[in-house]
Amino acid sequence: MRMKRREILVMGAGAAAALALPGPARAGARLKIVATTGMIADAASRIGGDAVDVRGLMGPGVDPHSYRQTRTDIVAMTKADLVLWHGLYLEAQMEDFFHKLARKGHVVAVGDALPRELLLGHADYEDKFDPHVWMVPEIWAQVIPVIRDALSAALPEGAADFAANAEAFTQEVTRVGTYAGAVLATVPEQSRVLVTAHDAFNYFGRAYGFEVLGIQGISTESEAGLNRIGELVELLVTRDVGAVFVESSVSDRNIRALVEGAAARGHEVVIGGELFSDAMGETGSYEGSYLGMIDHNMTTIARALGGEAPERGMEGRLAAGA
Repeated sequence: MRMKRREILVMGAGAAAALALPGPARAGARLKIVATTGMIADAASRIGGDAVDVRGLMGPGVDPHSYRQTRTDIVAMTKADLVLWHGLYLEAQMEDFFHKLARKGHVVAVGDALPRELLLGHADYEDKFDPHVWMVPEIWAQVIPVIRDALSAALPEGAADFAANAEAFTQEVTRVGTYAGAVLATVPEQSRVLVTAHDAFNYFGRAYGFEVLGIQGISTESEAGLNRIGELVELLVTRDVGAVFVESSVSDRNIRALVEGAAARGHEVVIGGELFSDAMGETGSYEGSYLGMIDHNMTTIARALGGEAPERGMEGRLAAGA
């Protein structure tokens, strides 16, 4: 049967309209999400499941404090159905871009949604909060419903699945938090001093009773002066601290200066391991997930400072020698 010309024109117009619709509106399409940090990207993937296609901007070893968006990033974010960023001045070089993008698209700062009573301030930044909230699973768990709701707003028909996935992920995050509390409690009280490259572990210190000392401030953009390094060398010697830690996303230059300074004073300090601070481990590895990142950090800290923790972590999944 031959179709009339008018019927053909109507069908052609309908097909063109369907192609012009955003991805989620087309049957079977996945929600396109861009997330800044690996921690946010991991949570969005776990909550979104098969309904989402998540692109993380900042991979292993990338410092979010100094990261600037590339042209490729800009194209990806302007085309995305949802953009998730941390906020709390973590992505300091990108804030203006996100505020402008929010006028045109669906953009959510997940850290900014946390209750203010949970957040830590900083003497050097009176109008800002410490952004490193992912260091404590119990706090990071409160970001999960923020991401769940953002996904549901972008793709309402997926809301039930997002809710179920979020609940399952929350249980896993709670479990690694319980593990963290247990192994860190085995560290002798006099040894609960964590010295790292920058102040990324203050939430950790508050939650688990550790004194945390960073060479740099809460942003890696701050400079570490010779006076600060000298002060920390004195502390290492007088308090008999035996281990310090490097970070995967920060140069180890200043930490090694501490080790050498202590050695010059006749006090041996070892590097207790590499911690994941502002970025997770290698993509596709266990340490490249939020659960693996936390498992690695807590296990490494506990073992290096005289506590008891399984060498391969909570479930024996950490890389050998981690």
